[in-house]
Amino acid sequence: MTPPATTDQRSRPTLHPDFVRSLVRTFDDPDEHGVHLLFNEWWPYAPDETIERYLTGLREKPGAAAFLAARHLAPPIALEELAAMPAGSLGRGYHDFLTRHGLEKNLAVNYRMLHDAVAAKGRLDRMPDDLKYAVIRGFQIHDLLHVVAGYSPSRSDELALQAFCLAQLQFPYFGMWMSTTTTRMTFLEPHHVVPIMDAITQGWQYGRTVRNLQFERWEEMLQEPLEAVRASYGIAVEGHAPLADRR
Repeated sequence: MTPPATTDQRSRPTLHPDFVRSLVRTFDDPDEHGVHLLFNEWWPYAPDETIERYLTGLREKPGAAAFLAARHLAPPIALEELAAMPAGSLGRGYHDFLTRHGLEKNLAVNYRMLHDAVAAKGRLDRMPDDLKYAVIRGFQIHDLLHVVAGYSPSRSDELALQAFCLAQLQFPYFGMWMSTTTTRMTFLEPHHVVPIMDAITQGWQYGRTVRNLQFERWEEMLQEPLEAVRASYGIAVEGHAPLADRR
């Protein structure tokens, strides 16, 4: 096992050179080497104190204790089951979002397979169990959060949702989205500065404003009216029209 990142005499964490190669690979082509791959490759090199800070930050969030103790993962939902739900419900909205955009409805199942394959090689040994659970659950509810928060799957809205999630849960996966996007913006694509920063700042401020969506069992609310669900969390989609995909 490669040792974690070293620190200098002032105990300032540094990036391990082996991880920097993975980082640059994602910066160069995030479509070919996505953030989900970078996230899994980081753990052998992550400084101990950085891991501990992420873990402490998660555990200190209101509602996190019950969320982590339950280890809830919902079973896959059949598309036909969603289609039969009442018009205007969260479940019907989820169905329409998936079918309209041709998205995979069992995203968490597929990510779990990747996660387990990487874990079997020992590369996630330094990832705490609470963080392992949180990322798998996060993938499972990702598309539901698109629906609840009112974000389309466009590039700009996807980035805004990642910033929204980072505002609510300071998790390394969301932060890696920000660092990848802003690095490319700075060094390769300066003509995207304005739309990228609009998306990030909008998502960040919006996520700071509404109730935390990260720990909920959304699958148990699928029959409820979508607008009533949004209202109960302080979400007003009309107040943040989806961002134009200008990239």
